Amino acid sequence: MPIAFAYTLIVLLIITNILLTLLILLHRGKGGGMSSMFGGGVTSSLAGSSVAEKNLDRYTVLVAVLWFACIVGLGFWLKQALPS
Repeated sequence: MPIAFAYTLIVLLIITNILLTLLILLHRGKGGGMSSMFGGGVTSSLAGSSVAEKNLDRYTVLVAVLWFACIVGLGFWLKQALPS
């Protein structure tokens, strides 16, 4: 496989790393811990999970799947590229 494939996966991996970190930080805290220490646990939702929260969950899962695919793709590329 060409080296451009590996560079593309590395760039995509960096982008998904940043996006995944930001998406995880956007999630609302579900209880104690660091989020409630800074005032995140004070507010409560009466309607349960909102549409925005569900969409944020979907985007987080999508980016996580892309991140995992990049890791697996790079592993396969390294297995092919490196001589045994």
